[in-house]
Formats: sequence, structure tokens, C-alpha cells
Amino acid sequence: MTDSRLSSDGCQVRRRRECAACKERFTTYESAELMLPRLIKNDGSRVPFEEQKLRAGMLRALEKRPVEIERVEMAINRIRQRLLGLAEREVTTRQLGEFVMEELERLDRVAYVRFASVYRSFQDVSEFKDVVDQLEQESAE
Repeated sequence: MTDSRLSSDGCQVRRRRECAACKERFTTYESAELMLPRLIKNDGSRVPFEEQKLRAGMLRALEKRPVEIERVEMAINRIRQRLLGLAEREVTTRQLGEFVMEELERLDRVAYVRFASVYRSFQDVSEFKDVVDQLEQESAE
């Protein structure tokens, strides 16, 4: 090995190496393979985290809303980083749902209310009103 340093994003190690046989130099990029926690569903079953399901749920809530896909991807990355940062083998779907709602509130409040209505299983209009009132109160502060 000749030289090692972090890449510009800090997520990979760039290594300059030299072949022992032919003395040719080459570069490798290495990154840690981090495991996301399994999800514990409300019924107690455990399932692997699936980023595509997360993305699909967020995009469904954001449907026909003026939010750029880059911002959605950044939110998904923040959720992934939070899950990894917990350093837990298992996380409840409730905790994941709270992370999603926090990100959706930052992205678009209409999408937040849409997601919350399904996630929290709103039964009547008063529950919608409570969430909207809370958002308005936060805006006023």
C-alpha cells in the first residue's frame, strides 16, 4: 500500500496501491458495509429494512407536491443515518414512522398531514384538525 486518505465526502477511504508482481499502481475505494437494523412491526414480526418501501411511502405522501426529488433523497439519507446512528439491531416501525414524519414536516406540511393521517389511522375529521392546528401553532411561534 502506498497512500491512504478519506474521499471528499468522508464516507470512503481512497487507497493508492502498487502491484507486487508488476509494480503497476492503481486506486481502490473502500467503504464500511453497515447493516441497517431490522424493523419490529406492530404485530411483533420482524422484517428487514427496505429503502424502496420507505421511498415509496414518502413519494406517495408527496404526490403532486412541489418538492424536488433531490430533497426527498436527502431526507431518506438522513433517515438512514439516524437508523445507523442508533446502533441498534432492531428498531420499531413506530420509531421509523416518527423519523419519516419529521422529515416530511420539513419537506412539505401537506405531505406530512397525508402521511400522519395514514400512519396514525385518523378516524375522523377532528384528528385532522388537531394536526393542522398544531402545525399552525408551530408556524406562529
